[in-house]
Amino acid sequence: MTDLTRLTIADARDKLRGKEITAGELTESYLAAIHAANDTLNAYVTVTPDRAREMAKASDARLARGESGALEGIPLGIKDLFATEGVHTQACSHILDGFKPRYESTVTANLWADGAVMLGKLNMDEFAMGSSNESSYYGPVVNPWRRSREEPSLMPSTHMGEGGFVHSGGGVTQARTLDNMRLVPGGSSGGSAAAVSAFLCAGATATDTGGSIRQPAAFTGTVGIKPTYGRVSRWGIVAFASSLDQAGPIARDVRDAAILLKSMASVDDKDTTSVDRPVPDYEAALGRSVKGMKVGIPREYRVEGMPEEIEALWQKGIAWLKDAGAEIVDISLPHTKYALPAYYIVAPAEASSNLARYDGVRYGLRVPGRDIVEMYEKSRAEGFGREVKRRIMIGTYVLSAGYYDAYYLQAQKVRTLIKRDFENVFDSGVDVILTPATPSAAFGIADEDMAADPVKMYLNDIFTVTVNMAGLPGIAVPAGLDGHGLPLGLQLIGRPFDEETLFQTAHVIEQAAGRFEPEKWW
Repeated sequence: MTDLTRLTIADARDKLRGKEITAGELTESYLAAIHAANDTLNAYVTVTPDRAREMAKASDARLARGESGALEGIPLGIKDLFATEGVHTQACSHILDGFKPRYESTVTANLWADGAVMLGKLNMDEFAMGSSNESSYYGPVVNPWRRSREEPSLMPSTHMGEGGFVHSGGGVTQARTLDNMRLVPGGSSGGSAAAVSAFLCAGATATDTGGSIRQPAAFTGTVGIKPTYGRVSRWGIVAFASSLDQAGPIARDVRDAAILLKSMASVDDKDTTSVDRPVPDYEAALGRSVKGMKVGIPREYRVEGMPEEIEALWQKGIAWLKDAGAEIVDISLPHTKYALPAYYIVAPAEASSNLARYDGVRYGLRVPGRDIVEMYEKSRAEGFGREVKRRIMIGTYVLSAGYYDAYYLQAQKVRTLIKRDFENVFDSGVDVILTPATPSAAFGIADEDMAADPVKMYLNDIFTVTVNMAGLPGIAVPAGLDGHGLPLGLQLIGRPFDEETLFQTAHVIEQAAGRFEPEKWW
């Protein structure tokens, strides 16, 4: 039998409904893959085999009765930020040691209601603060992709198979040798992206506060969509920055991402920021023509020092959409240059407020002290990691008396201007905006330059934070390989609640670029 973990969600769904495979068989294939790979990749912090088998058995019973949810029998990985009743939920932080919630997040409840199977909880940057998945209390996630020692001179290709690259035409180039350097999968949803890319789950939940779905998707050759703010309930998701956080899926291809988002999205009385709008059938948007569509190319995204291969990839994307009949128009988003500094005021400010609840009193880590104040101090000092402490201190500073007006208030004003820039562009008739997803391919774990200068790490979000600041939807889709055979992604930004156009346009890029897989070494 073909390796069942290679099936897309759409393919697995069809085979399950056609009684060609069972949910039990599919789940066992993924559990075996996790068992073989997780010690190397560290994508899962908790695996739930008993629960997975129990859920798969229930799915098989429903399928036998002719009942079938939208995700019936599909095994998924869940980012450790989502509350899962009775199962490890710690935001990959020491401060939440041993926490197992007595409730289920709305997103995961929606997935289980549609028949999905939980394989376990996925690694992530602590409290979702990071762009490399190195701040996790459980150690870094390893990207399943590795650099090639040869110059493949192949960008883009459809995918990489063992021993070489495969062109869209089917021809194979020379075999390549993999470098041993361990690479980051991006963050904060690094475990989600790595698990999907390495075939350790059919799809995964993720969250995006400043790029934490789209950047890791780009680094791992997967598809990730951050929906419009309010499209997906935040209830039961550990909060980082409440006005920016939004949940979405990471998947193997655009169709799978559309299937997952349809199940994840809903209005929710428990989240007053969720929006009461019908959830479209996103999958139905795939295959629609983009002829006559206006695609905006923002001049401000051509940043100083951007690698030539990122510009070349961008031009490829422009050419693909033009060939498909889209009209390419130059646009301006003049306040883009202020987005990153404004984001790194707003996000830490909200984090410092949200994380004040972790005090060692009611749940999680408690380090004894002489009195309650010392207990607070010791618990937080030991419980929070370095990056989280840095952001809490920045946030507390910008909210403090005398600095609130100078920093936080100004940043919120800039945020309004960024949002207005996008509104002006969309009002002019532009349907979707095309940009690079990241300024580079994946870099090494414990990269000295990144470790020594946090700002360099923050610059990984340079193309993604504007979308969160404006509350817009954005999708990252694989579009090519760099000179070392590592995946690169393009980003599409859409109008509020117009995820359908993003899926429609991303599918065109995917058809032109092909699909990408890492060569197995783990």
